[in-house]
Amino acid sequence: MPPFATVSVLVPAAGQGTRLGRGPKAFVRVGGRTLLEWVLAAFAWADEVRVALPPGVPPPPAAANVRFVPGGAERQESVARLLEGAGGDVVLVHDAARPFVVPAVVDRLLAAVAGSGAAVPVVPLPDTLIEPEEGRYGPALDRSRYALVQTPQAFFREVLAEAHQLARAEGRTATDEAQLVRALGYPVELVPGDRRMFKVTFPEDLALAEALARVWEERPE
Repeated sequence: MPPFATVSVLVPAAGQGTRLGRGPKAFVRVGGRTLLEWVLAAFAWADEVRVALPPGVPPPPAAANVRFVPGGAERQESVARLLEGAGGDVVLVHDAARPFVVPAVVDRLLAAVAGSGAAVPVVPLPDTLIEPEEGRYGPALDRSRYALVQTPQAFFREVLAEAHQLARAEGRTATDEAQLVRALGYPVELVPGDRRMFKVTFPEDLALAEALARVWEERPE
């Protein structure tokens, strides 16, 4: 990152955690801390951290660089609200459901975004990938052609703002910000992610998260 750049971290944390079944996901506890607390600790270095909370949920205690805003009905709306007040030259958009942030991945993202303006972490698919056919085993796909996308995702703030503006004008939604930026015709660079940065989505993910929390270090390699 250039020494003059400032970084805003945007954390959409307004999800209700329907698939997990434990209430608002950001406040589910793992290793003695909520998922949101894990994330805030990981980005304590940032110039600012902006968090979108579920409606009616009071802001928890947080550091001076953390700001809370009401979240939207969908993730994309929450990110747009967070982006409106962000002051960083670069924004990192990170899922509150990914409690374990590997610093080396963030370093790779910041180095990449400084040159490209948009970068996301990915990991390869480890399993056989098929297209099911009416509940039966279908054609196998070439898994080497695909990758799993993680967060945080890094963008020049102006680029992401333009992407959200275009999406609103066209009534288009996406499951992550990289799709919106790509729709501008803007290239999004890929950097190696880390499987420890998995997303807590299903009940069985909590067991994995609890196990990882027991051995997690402040600065994992």
